[in-house]
Amino acid sequence: MPSPIGFGAFKIGRNEGAKYEHAYALPDEEACDRLLNQVLDLGIDLVDTAPAYGSSEVRIGRHLASRRDEFILSTKVGETFADGVGRFDFSAEGVRSSIERSLDRLATDRLDLVFVHSNGDDLDIIEKTAVLDTLVAHRDRGDLRFIGFSGKTVEGHLRAVESGVVDCLMVEYHSLDERQAVVIDAASANDVGVVIKKGLASGRLAPERAIPHCLAPSGVSSMVVGSLTAGHLEHDLAIASKALASA
Repeated sequence: MPSPIGFGAFKIGRNEGAKYEHAYALPDEEACDRLLNQVLDLGIDLVDTAPAYGSSEVRIGRHLASRRDEFILSTKVGETFADGVGRFDFSAEGVRSSIERSLDRLATDRLDLVFVHSNGDDLDIIEKTAVLDTLVAHRDRGDLRFIGFSGKTVEGHLRAVESGVVDCLMVEYHSLDERQAVVIDAASANDVGVVIKKGLASGRLAPERAIPHCLAPSGVSSMVVGSLTAGHLEHDLAIASKALASA
């Protein structure tokens, strides 16, 4: 099981086209190195990134390669972001190229978890593209350990659970939007892990209330939080640990 709070690495690599409440500057290399190592020192052992997160993958590879065995590394396939535009490609070749680039950028020989980065057309991605079959092939040859699906719809997530291929879901869930509750239950019943994304509603919810709410369902494994301040992450981890201890 990963730590109850995971580190979402969006903010170390990209601030363009972000959906957070407040604008922010990207950290310089020294600050990035310090933050990433503090994340692991706090006991946060899930680091989540993606090709669409700008320079995030490269920075993780640069600053955490020497500590690779200390954390669960998750990235994604399906979306890239360049010149201010997000582009999606779920073809077999697109997925293969994405995995190869991620392995190189992250300076690793294996990816622990690879999520499909959906554009919202969840059912079509699962049923009409080669993305899951291609991920299975890469899992079989050792490039990755587990397959995930990070979608947007209840129907798509339920289909991912039914596929028998997906090991973990990443779903948006918080007190302002609980539509994915049925998905969390279905995943739990089928031994599929669940990681919560946007559990603080992109900064609109206070951690003291949002984190216990997100971690309350028994099927939730972890909640990914993005922050550029180690103190905030330490605070969030303390809230999560207290909530789980009293559950």
